Amino acid sequence: MPKRIDFSKRFDKQFKKSPLEIKIAFKKRIKLFLHDPLDPQLRSHPLKGVLQGYKSINITGDWRALYSEFKERGETIIIFEMLGTHSQLYK
Repeated sequence: MPKRIDFSKRFDKQFKKSPLEIKIAFKKRIKLFLHDPLDPQLRSHPLKGVLQGYKSINITGDWRALYSEFKERGETIIIFEMLGTHSQLYK
């Protein structure tokens, strides 16, 4: 099934403000995600509570990327919505 990856404006802003090592780590993780979204290194899981509807992947020990996923005309669309540390995202 075809996949499309997009990035929200919010994600783009957070990415631009993130440290260089996080940008590099995210690029490595996105490659892994594209190859296998369920790879154990990503620790991918759906969120609960206020962030229900989003899923999270692990970027580093403390940094996460949150995304939403939906299907449109047979295509899976993944939108990376937020990037930040655990405490920034889950406050």
